[in-house]
Amino acid sequence: QVQLAESGGGLVQAGGSLRLSCAASGIVFNINYMGWYRQAPGKQRELVAAITSGSSTNYADSAKGRFTISKNNANNTVYLQMNSLKPDDTAVYYCNAGLRTTLRGPYYDYWGQGTQVTVSS
Repeated sequence: QVQLAESGGGLVQAGGSLRLSCAASGIVFNINYMGWYRQAPGKQRELVAAITSGSSTNYADSAKGRFTISKNNANNTVYLQMNSLKPDDTAVYYCNAGLRTTLRGPYYDYWGQGTQVTVSS
């Protein structure tokens, strides 16, 4: 069974920084992509940033220039460095991964439990 464990959320003042981490554990053969989504109260979940196995990245417009996604293949971990945080960044941040648990099996989508990020003004 695969689990995505997030860490690094918390309370920070506007202009501050946080670094989120997400580690995939369990039987993991290949990871096709990993990424971060967020959901603010009353809003839909939205993509923040994603990174593929080939290290291609994709960012939401709101994240460009402030957030950086990176990964460590050796320990199946993805990071999100968030700088110049704004109150609008307040949300629950969810880790997402597309991976397979067998050598030639299909890829499935997995989600973490979420970590709260609160930015005060």
